[in-house]
Amino acid sequence: MTEGDNKSANMLAQETAQLEEQLQGWGEVILAGDRVLRWEKPWFPGALMGATTVLFLLIYYLDPSVLTGLSCTVMLLCLADYLVPTLAPRVFGSNKWTTEQQQRFHEICGNLVKTQRRVVGWWKRLCALKEEKPKMYFASVISSLLAMAWIGQQVHNLFLTYLIVSFLLLLPGLNQHGIITKYAGMAKREINKLLKQKEKKNE
Repeated sequence: MTEGDNKSANMLAQETAQLEEQLQGWGEVILAGDRVLRWEKPWFPGALMGATTVLFLLIYYLDPSVLTGLSCTVMLLCLADYLVPTLAPRVFGSNKWTTEQQQRFHEICGNLVKTQRRVVGWWKRLCALKEEKPKMYFASVISSLLAMAWIGQQVHNLFLTYLIVSFLLLLPGLNQHGIITKYAGMAKREINKLLKQKEKKNE
C-alpha cells in the first residue's frame, strides 16, 4: 500500500470515527432502519412500501403549500433530533448493544462517509469538466436538465417524488438480495445477443 493509500485510509477511518460519535444517540434507530432497508424479514418490503404510500397519500389529501410542507418537515426533524437520543435507549435498551451491532454500526457509518466522498468526487469531476471542456459541460448539463424538465412536465410532481423515494428506499434491499445484479446480468446478456446477431447480419 502506497503512502497516498495509507493517508486516504487514515482519513477515512478518522471521518468514520467522527460520524460514529455524532450519530451515537441514533445508533439503535439506525440499526433498526438498516434491518428494514436490507429486508431481513420477508414482510419488510411490503411494510416499507405501505408506509411510504400512506405518507404520500396523506400529503396528497392535505395538499399543503410549499412553505407549510417545509415548515412541518423541519419541525419533525427538530423533534426527532431532540427526542430520539433520549427515548431510543429506553425503547431498544442500551444494555443490549452487542459487538456485532457495534460492528454493523461502524460499517454503516463507513458506507455513509464513502457515499459522501463519492458525491464530492462527482461534483469535483463536474467542475473539472467545466474548466477543461466547457462546450461538453454545457451540452451535457443543458440536455440533462431539458430531459428532467420534460419528465417533470409529463408526470405529476408528487407521483414522481413518490417513485423516486420508493426506489431509493428499496435500493438497499434490492442490492442486498442480488436482484439488481441478477437483472443487470440478464440485460447485459440480451444486449450481447443482439450485438452478435447484428454482427452476423452485417457479415
